[in-house]
Amino acid sequence: MQNHPLPDPITSRLFADAESKGIRHGYFTRKGGVSEGIYRGLNVGLGSRDEREKVEENRRRVSGWFGLSPEKLATVHQVHSPDVVVVDRTYGGDRPTADALVTASPGVILGVLSADCGPVLFADAEAGVIGAAHAGWKGALGGVLENTILAMQSLGARREAITACLGPSISGANYEVGPEFVDRFIAENPAFAQFFSPSAKPGHAMFDLQGLTVKRLTDAGIRAESLGICTYADPDAFYSYRRTTHAGEPDYGRQISAIAIRED
Repeated sequence: MQNHPLPDPITSRLFADAESKGIRHGYFTRKGGVSEGIYRGLNVGLGSRDEREKVEENRRRVSGWFGLSPEKLATVHQVHSPDVVVVDRTYGGDRPTADALVTASPGVILGVLSADCGPVLFADAEAGVIGAAHAGWKGALGGVLENTILAMQSLGARREAITACLGPSISGANYEVGPEFVDRFIAENPAFAQFFSPSAKPGHAMFDLQGLTVKRLTDAGIRAESLGICTYADPDAFYSYRRTTHAGEPDYGRQISAIAIRED
Protein backbone atom coordinates (compact mmCIF):
# COMPACT_ATOMS: atom_id res chain seq x y z
CA MET A 1 0.00 0.00 0.00
CA GLN A 2 3.01 2.26 0.17
CA ASN A 3 3.49 2.61 -3.59
CA HIS A 4 0.44 4.79 -4.20
CA PRO A 5 0.77 8.58 -4.59
CA LEU A 6 -0.31 10.63 -1.61
CA PRO A 7 -3.60 12.54 -1.67
CA ASP A 8 -3.43 15.88 -3.42
CA PRO A 9 -6.68 17.73 -2.71
CA ILE A 10 -8.06 20.80 -4.45
CA THR A 11 -8.27 24.00 -2.41
CA SER A 12 -10.30 27.20 -2.68
CA ARG A 13 -8.85 30.69 -2.91
CA LEU A 14 -11.68 31.89 -0.66
CA PHE A 15 -10.01 30.17 2.28
CA ALA A 16 -6.65 31.92 1.89
CA ASP A 17 -7.25 34.05 4.99
CA ALA A 18 -8.46 31.03 6.91
CA GLU A 19 -5.32 29.10 5.94
CA SER A 20 -3.18 31.93 7.31
CA LYS A 21 -5.02 31.60 10.62
CA GLY A 22 -4.45 27.87 10.95
CA ILE A 23 -7.51 26.45 9.18
CA ARG A 24 -6.65 23.80 6.58
CA HIS A 25 -9.05 22.37 4.02
CA GLY A 26 -9.12 20.11 0.99
CA TYR A 27 -11.54 18.75 -1.60
CA PHE A 28 -10.04 15.30 -2.12
CA THR A 29 -10.16 13.50 -5.46
CA ARG A 30 -9.63 9.81 -6.24
CA LYS A 31 -5.87 10.39 -6.26
CA GLY A 32 -3.79 8.88 -3.48
CA GLY A 33 -5.85 5.89 -2.40
CA VAL A 34 -5.42 2.11 -2.32
CA SER A 35 -8.85 0.92 -3.44
CA GLU A 36 -9.12 -1.10 -6.64
CA GLY A 37 -11.58 -1.98 -9.37
CA ILE A 38 -14.68 0.21 -9.54
CA TYR A 39 -13.51 1.87 -6.30
CA ARG A 40 -10.06 2.66 -7.69
CA GLY A 41 -8.36 5.40 -5.70
CA LEU A 42 -9.19 7.21 -2.47
CA ASN A 43 -12.59 5.71 -1.66
CA VAL A 44 -13.53 6.75 1.89
CA GLY A 45 -17.09 5.43 1.80
CA LEU A 46 -17.70 3.14 4.76
CA GLY A 47 -21.14 2.51 3.25
CA SER A 48 -19.68 1.15 0.01
CA ARG A 49 -19.00 -2.53 -0.57
CA ASP A 50 -15.29 -1.88 -0.96
CA GLU A 51 -12.87 -3.84 1.24
CA ARG A 52 -13.09 -2.33 4.72
CA GLU A 53 -9.34 -2.30 5.34
CA LYS A 54 -8.76 -0.35 2.13
CA VAL A 55 -11.40 2.24 3.02
CA GLU A 56 -9.83 2.62 6.46
CA GLU A 57 -6.38 3.03 4.91
CA ASN A 58 -7.77 5.73 2.62
CA ARG A 59 -9.28 7.52 5.61
CA ARG A 60 -5.91 7.28 7.38
CA ARG A 61 -4.28 8.99 4.39
CA VAL A 62 -6.81 11.82 4.50
CA SER A 63 -6.23 12.26 8.24
CA GLY A 64 -2.48 12.13 7.68
CA TRP A 65 -2.69 14.94 5.15
CA PHE A 66 -4.02 17.08 8.00
CA GLY A 67 -1.31 15.78 10.32
CA LEU A 68 -3.87 14.09 12.56
CA SER A 69 -4.77 10.54 13.53
CA PRO A 70 -7.71 8.78 11.83
CA GLU A 71 -9.87 8.76 14.95
CA LYS A 72 -10.00 12.56 14.64
CA LEU A 73 -11.67 12.37 11.22
CA ALA A 74 -15.30 13.16 12.06
CA THR A 75 -17.90 12.09 9.51
CA VAL A 76 -21.62 11.43 9.75
CA HIS A 77 -24.11 8.88 8.47
CA GLN A 78 -25.53 11.01 5.66
CA VAL A 79 -29.25 10.74 4.89
CA HIS A 80 -29.97 13.91 2.84
CA SER A 81 -31.33 15.68 5.92
CA PRO A 82 -31.14 19.30 7.14
CA ASP A 83 -29.55 18.13 10.40
CA VAL A 84 -26.26 19.43 11.82
CA VAL A 85 -24.14 18.09 14.68
CA VAL A 86 -21.64 19.98 16.84
CA VAL A 87 -18.30 18.21 17.28
CA ASP A 88 -15.60 18.99 19.85
CA ARG A 89 -12.21 17.63 20.86
CA THR A 90 -13.83 14.69 22.64
CA TYR A 91 -14.90 13.21 19.29
CA GLY A 92 -14.37 9.47 19.44
CA GLY A 93 -15.22 8.09 16.02
CA ASP A 94 -19.00 7.77 16.12
CA ARG A 95 -21.04 8.61 13.01
CA PRO A 96 -24.32 10.25 14.06
CA THR A 97 -27.12 10.51 11.53
CA ALA A 98 -26.87 14.01 10.06
CA ASP A 99 -25.59 15.82 6.97
CA ALA A 100 -23.39 18.56 8.40
CA LEU A 101 -20.87 19.14 11.17
CA VAL A 102 -19.48 22.24 12.88
CA THR A 103 -16.74 22.79 15.45
CA ALA A 104 -14.68 25.41 17.21
CA SER A 105 -12.19 22.81 18.47
CA PRO A 106 -8.68 22.50 17.03
CA GLY A 107 -7.45 19.05 16.11
CA VAL A 108 -10.72 17.65 14.75
CA ILE A 109 -11.28 17.08 11.02
CA LEU A 110 -14.80 17.66 9.71
CA GLY A 111 -15.46 15.57 6.61
CA VAL A 112 -18.40 15.08 4.26
CA LEU A 113 -18.59 12.40 1.58
CA SER A 114 -19.98 12.88 -1.90
CA ALA A 115 -20.40 11.27 -5.30
CA ASP A 116 -22.33 14.01 -7.16
CA CYS A 117 -23.98 15.80 -4.21
CA GLY A 118 -22.46 19.08 -3.13
CA PRO A 119 -19.72 19.14 -0.45
CA VAL A 120 -19.66 22.61 1.14
CA LEU A 121 -16.90 23.73 3.51
CA PHE A 122 -17.35 26.76 5.79
CA ALA A 123 -14.99 28.90 7.87
CA ASP A 124 -15.08 31.97 10.07
CA ALA A 125 -11.34 32.52 10.41
CA GLU A 126 -11.77 35.35 12.93
CA ALA A 127 -13.87 33.33 15.35
CA GLY A 128 -12.11 30.03 14.68
CA VAL A 129 -15.28 28.17 13.73
CA ILE A 130 -15.58 25.76 10.81
CA GLY A 131 -18.25 23.63 9.18
CA ALA A 132 -18.83 21.00 6.51
CA ALA A 133 -22.13 20.12 4.85
CA HIS A 134 -23.35 17.46 2.43
CA ALA A 135 -25.91 19.15 0.18
CA GLY A 136 -27.67 17.11 -2.45
CA TRP A 137 -30.91 18.47 -3.84
CA LYS A 138 -32.87 17.34 -0.77
CA GLY A 139 -30.43 18.92 1.65
CA ALA A 140 -30.11 22.15 -0.31
CA LEU A 141 -33.88 22.45 -0.58
CA GLY A 142 -34.44 21.37 3.01
CA GLY A 143 -32.12 23.89 4.66
CA VAL A 144 -28.92 22.05 5.56
CA LEU A 145 -26.79 25.01 4.42
CA GLU A 146 -28.70 27.58 6.44
CA ASN A 147 -28.71 25.25 9.46
CA THR A 148 -24.94 24.87 9.24
CA ILE A 149 -24.55 28.64 9.38
CA LEU A 150 -26.86 28.83 12.41
CA ALA A 151 -24.88 26.09 14.16
CA MET A 152 -21.64 27.96 13.49
CA GLN A 153 -23.18 31.10 14.96
CA SER A 154 -24.05 29.13 18.09
CA LEU A 155 -20.30 28.58 18.52
CA GLY A 156 -19.45 32.26 18.12
CA ALA A 157 -19.17 32.73 14.36
CA ARG A 158 -20.50 35.90 12.76
CA ARG A 159 -22.59 35.42 9.65
CA GLU A 160 -20.89 38.26 7.79
CA ALA A 161 -17.47 36.71 8.49
CA ILE A 162 -18.32 33.21 7.23
CA THR A 163 -16.90 32.02 3.92
CA ALA A 164 -18.12 28.90 2.12
CA CYS A 165 -17.12 27.02 -1.01
CA LEU A 166 -18.95 24.30 -2.92
CA GLY A 167 -16.62 21.56 -4.05
CA PRO A 168 -16.76 19.07 -6.92
CA SER A 169 -20.36 18.05 -7.63
CA ILE A 170 -22.57 17.24 -10.58
CA SER A 171 -23.09 20.12 -13.01
CA GLY A 172 -26.22 21.23 -14.82
CA ALA A 173 -24.84 19.87 -18.08
CA ASN A 174 -25.08 16.32 -16.71
CA TYR A 175 -28.04 16.43 -14.33
CA GLU A 176 -31.25 15.64 -16.18
CA VAL A 177 -34.47 15.49 -14.12
CA GLY A 178 -38.11 14.73 -14.76
CA PRO A 179 -41.12 17.08 -14.65
CA GLU A 180 -42.17 16.04 -11.14
CA PHE A 181 -38.74 17.08 -9.88
CA VAL A 182 -39.07 20.51 -11.48
CA ASP A 183 -42.61 20.91 -10.13
CA ARG A 184 -41.42 20.22 -6.60
CA PHE A 185 -38.89 23.04 -6.75
CA ILE A 186 -41.20 25.54 -8.42
CA ALA A 187 -43.88 24.82 -5.81
CA GLU A 188 -41.32 25.65 -3.12
CA ASN A 189 -40.25 28.89 -4.80
CA PRO A 190 -41.13 30.02 -8.36
CA ALA A 191 -37.74 31.79 -8.52
CA PHE A 192 -36.08 28.36 -8.58
CA ALA A 193 -37.09 28.13 -12.24
CA GLN A 194 -33.81 29.87 -13.04
CA PHE A 195 -31.93 26.67 -12.16
CA PHE A 196 -33.65 24.58 -14.84
CA SER A 197 -33.07 24.61 -18.58
CA PRO A 198 -34.60 22.51 -21.39
CA SER A 199 -33.15 19.09 -22.06
CA ALA A 200 -33.25 17.03 -25.25
CA LYS A 201 -35.85 14.75 -23.64
CA PRO A 202 -39.41 16.14 -23.84
CA GLY A 203 -40.80 17.20 -20.48
CA HIS A 204 -37.41 16.91 -18.78
CA ALA A 205 -34.91 19.56 -17.73
CA MET A 206 -31.27 20.05 -16.84
CA PHE A 207 -30.85 21.02 -13.20
CA ASP A 208 -28.13 23.41 -11.98
CA LEU A 209 -27.61 22.13 -8.44
CA GLN A 210 -24.34 24.04 -8.17
CA GLY A 211 -26.07 27.32 -8.99
CA LEU A 212 -28.87 26.66 -6.51
CA THR A 213 -26.39 25.80 -3.77
CA VAL A 214 -24.34 28.98 -4.17
CA LYS A 215 -27.52 31.08 -4.35
CA ARG A 216 -28.78 29.58 -1.09
CA LEU A 217 -25.44 30.41 0.54
CA THR A 218 -25.25 34.00 -0.68
CA ASP A 219 -28.93 34.60 0.11
CA ALA A 220 -28.07 33.52 3.67
CA GLY A 221 -25.67 36.47 3.87
CA ILE A 222 -22.29 34.80 3.56
CA ARG A 223 -19.53 34.98 0.98
CA ALA A 224 -19.60 31.89 -1.22
CA GLU A 225 -18.40 30.39 -4.48
CA SER A 226 -18.30 27.10 -6.35
CA LEU A 227 -15.17 25.44 -7.65
CA GLY A 228 -17.23 24.76 -10.77
CA ILE A 229 -15.96 21.18 -11.11
CA CYS A 230 -18.28 18.42 -12.35
CA THR A 231 -17.95 14.96 -10.79
CA TYR A 232 -19.88 13.21 -13.58
CA ALA A 233 -17.63 14.57 -16.33
CA ASP A 234 -14.28 13.40 -14.90
CA PRO A 235 -14.17 9.67 -14.04
CA ASP A 236 -10.41 9.72 -13.51
CA ALA A 237 -10.70 12.26 -10.70
CA PHE A 238 -14.11 11.73 -9.11
CA TYR A 239 -16.67 9.14 -8.14
CA SER A 240 -20.18 9.77 -9.47
CA TYR A 241 -23.38 8.02 -8.44
CA ARG A 242 -25.18 9.06 -11.62
CA ARG A 243 -22.33 7.98 -13.88
CA THR A 244 -22.19 4.63 -12.09
CA THR A 245 -25.95 4.21 -12.56
CA HIS A 246 -25.74 5.02 -16.26
CA ALA A 247 -22.87 2.55 -16.66
CA GLY A 248 -24.77 -0.21 -14.88
CA GLU A 249 -22.04 -0.69 -12.28
CA PRO A 250 -23.03 -2.40 -9.00
CA ASP A 251 -21.62 0.17 -6.58
CA TYR A 252 -19.54 3.33 -6.37
CA GLY A 253 -16.92 5.04 -4.22
CA ARG A 254 -17.14 8.31 -2.35
CA GLN A 255 -14.67 11.17 -2.21
CA ILE A 256 -14.27 13.39 0.84
CA SER A 257 -14.08 17.12 1.42
CA ALA A 258 -12.67 18.11 4.79
CA ILE A 259 -11.60 21.01 6.97
CA ALA A 260 -9.77 21.32 10.31
CA ILE A 261 -8.38 23.89 12.73
CA ARG A 262 -4.69 23.31 13.37
CA GLU A 263 -3.61 22.55 16.93
CA ASP A 264 -1.08 24.99 18.38
